[in-house]
Amino acid sequence: MEGTPNISIQALNEDSISVVNEANDPFPVIGKIIPSFCDGDWTHEEQLYETTHETSFPDDSLDWSAYISGEDKQVFLAFDETTCIGQIRVMKDWNRFAYIENIAVQKAYRQSGLGHLLMKAAETWAKEQSLLGLSLEAQNDNVIACRFYAKEGFELGGVDTLKQIGNPNIDMTLYWYKIF
Repeated sequence: MEGTPNISIQALNEDSISVVNEANDPFPVIGKIIPSFCDGDWTHEEQLYETTHETSFPDDSLDWSAYISGEDKQVFLAFDETTCIGQIRVMKDWNRFAYIENIAVQKAYRQSGLGHLLMKAAETWAKEQSLLGLSLEAQNDNVIACRFYAKEGFELGGVDTLKQIGNPNIDMTLYWYKIF
C-alpha cells in the first residue's frame, strides 16, 4: 500500500484482544445483488438504489482466546503503527475450506489495498492448513463487499433465501468461494 509504510498484519494475541473490534465501521448500502442460476453457473447483476444509507454489524463478543490458542481458527489484525484498522477472522470448515467469518476495514482505509492484504493473510493461513480454498457469505444488500469478493477472485457458488428470514431488509444470503 503506497503511502502507508507502517501497515502490518499480525495474528491476534492477548495484547490485541482489546482492539479487535476497532475496524467495525459502518458501511454503505447502495443496492442489492440479484443472482441467477443457468446451465450450472451462477451469475449476478446489481440493482442500485436511488437513495443509499449506512448500516453496521454489532461488535463481536467472542471467546477471543480460542482464536489465539486454536489450530483451526485465526484472527489477523491490520495495524497502522499501533492503531487497529482492519480484521479478518477465519476458521477451518467441515468442507475443507477456510471460512471467513468476518472481514472489516476502517472507513478511512477502504479502497487502499488493506482488504487485499487481509485476504492474502487468510489465503496463506488456509494454504498452510492444506485447505481447498476460501469461502464466505454476504447478504445480498452488501453490494460493495460483493464487488470486493469478486475482485479478489471469489465466485458466487450458491444462494439461501431463508437464512435471513428474520431480517426484513435482506432478501438472501450469497455464498462466495475462491478455490486454490
